[in-house]
Amino acid sequence: MEELTLMDDGVQLSAILERPAAERCPLVIVLHGFTSNKEKFHTVAACRTMREAGFATLRFDLYGHGESGGAFRDHTLYKWISNTLAVLDYARTLDFVTDIYLSGHSQGGLTAALAGGMAPDLIKGLILRAPAFMIPRCAREGSMLGRGFDPLHIPAEAEIVPGLVLGGNYIRVAQTIHVEEAMDRFPGPVLLIHGDADEVVPVAESVEAARWYQDCRLAVIPGESHHFDRFPDKTQAVLREWLKAKGSLT
Repeated sequence: MEELTLMDDGVQLSAILERPAAERCPLVIVLHGFTSNKEKFHTVAACRTMREAGFATLRFDLYGHGESGGAFRDHTLYKWISNTLAVLDYARTLDFVTDIYLSGHSQGGLTAALAGGMAPDLIKGLILRAPAFMIPRCAREGSMLGRGFDPLHIPAEAEIVPGLVLGGNYIRVAQTIHVEEAMDRFPGPVLLIHGDADEVVPVAESVEAARWYQDCRLAVIPGESHHFDRFPDKTQAVLREWLKAKGSLT
């Protein structure tokens, strides 16, 4: 395990790089979700499964989260995309890496999908767990995590999560994003994993996304929650099977 500090336009990003035994291998850049961090149990478990399948992992804390710089209040999807592209630039300098994949959970899944659409020539595939594709649409409609607002008169700040305040620019940025355009631009393989008992992101979001992507496998885990804490073995089995098939083609 190698602890890293990467930079994105003056902001420090705390990251951890871990490798399997292979001398050369593919690498997965792993993004956490909203209010989470790179040490979340299901993120660490996914990374472990990736390495068991022969993939290196590079997980990192995004702007305003975990040990990275920036205030939570000031984070936006634009900043998270910029962070992801900066980490991608670093990953491309690693001489042991054969291919690069992006993976993300919830808001991190949305961010990975958006970055994939921006750099389809650099990203081999996407692994999206319960991706929060509805965030931009909800921002345009005036609803975030069950709390309503006037989408044409955005407040300077909003307590969207009890005890956590977001600046209005988070909503303004989200309103401009159309994830379907990023899906159309990504021709590579995509794995979508979603629990049908997800209490945060409806599984219908992944069902619809699977129709947009050109090469997609959708795995719906019966009874699984948003944080993949009820049937982790089923989730890891799907991930392991998909990765081993992709790794054998590297």
